[in-house]
Amino acid sequence: MAALLYASRLDGSPFEIVLVASNNPEAPGLALAEAEGVPTWARSHSGLARADFDQLLHDALAAARPDAVALAGYMRLLTPDFVARWAGRLLNIHPSLLPLYPGLDTHARALEAGDAQAGCTVHLVTEEVDSGEILGQVAVAIRPGDTPETLASRVRLAEHQLYPATLRAYVARHQDADWIEAQIDALAAALPAVIRKSNHGSPGWAVGSEKTAKHFAILADRHHGSDAIGLLLRASGPDEMTGLIEAHPELYYWPKYYGASGWLGLRLNRPDTDWDAVRGWLERSWQSSAPARLTRLIRAAEEF
Repeated sequence: MAALLYASRLDGSPFEIVLVASNNPEAPGLALAEAEGVPTWARSHSGLARADFDQLLHDALAAARPDAVALAGYMRLLTPDFVARWAGRLLNIHPSLLPLYPGLDTHARALEAGDAQAGCTVHLVTEEVDSGEILGQVAVAIRPGDTPETLASRVRLAEHQLYPATLRAYVARHQDADWIEAQIDALAAALPAVIRKSNHGSPGWAVGSEKTAKHFAILADRHHGSDAIGLLLRASGPDEMTGLIEAHPELYYWPKYYGASGWLGLRLNRPDTDWDAVRGWLERSWQSSAPARLTRLIRAAEEF
């Protein structure tokens, strides 16, 4: 926690700590956070059902409105309901090179196995313990004569480097055009007859054969002075575009040199991007660009 807190104070850090919470009111980290002016919350779980305590924890977090929650030395299992509420925003650090050695006693298990390396992993939290998407890892050499304690001391040094760096990259990924492009690529790939086809140097996605494929999506990375990393999509016409932009200017915009041709800009460099909604827009734009033979198949499948 201290490593994350002080990393947040570095120039250019994309995150700040808005709350330090603990199930141990005597945790030394609480005093450190208070000394640094960071709000704290603490409540003993003693005498409370796990679900009841997790509800209190959720309420405290929700009041602080964090974009992400980083577990740092939090040793209680979280209920499935809590994990579901914070899915995709809940990170943990584990002292092994996952998927090796989930759970406890990781250093002793690595030594008993005769491994050449131990290490640590930052991952997303899911209902299954230590099994979520791996976001970053650092390997630590196991030395002759190591004990679980000596190995743990070196792994801890690696943890203090890995966690801030991984959290920094994770919370800032919505400003990373390459990451955004990969998300669009995965969604577009699920649609029929889609090919990658650049548009004036910008990544684009088209539907149809190589020669006749028609664009239905274009990634515009801060084009012509815009601050948006936007996805350009086919709209039904100027009326719809005007209505959406006026109602939700934080989401939609007129892309320069494209808007007049019926392209609507959807901002994606936002921490709260709704990727299910992006999927829906891609499907709709695809249908407006796809040849009739493909759209007939889609309609037939939907009716069936």
